Amino acid sequence: MTSSRLRDDADPLRRLEETRALFERLRTERIRAEGEVERLSRELGEARSEAKAAFGTDDEAEIQRLIDQARARNIALVEEFGALIRGVEARLKELGDDR
Repeated sequence: MTSSRLRDDADPLRRLEETRALFERLRTERIRAEGEVERLSRELGEARSEAKAAFGTDDEAEIQRLIDQARARNIALVEEFGALIRGVEARLKELGDDR
């Protein structure tokens, strides 16, 4: 019976050791995750400050609206520039034909 009892006692001890190792791993992971949360929170705060300085707001929807507005303006300017260049080209062709 002694042999059987030692096996019965060893199994819970083995499981306890496995559980302890898992606990330590999870605790280490939690500490790492908490550090990561702190770092990311700090970076988010810095990004919000930079956005306010650059765009006057840190609201994501407002920044997206400003970006869309800037893109539309850029498209209009490119089209306007292209029309000017085509106008110059047409005028140069007219001058060339006059010779």
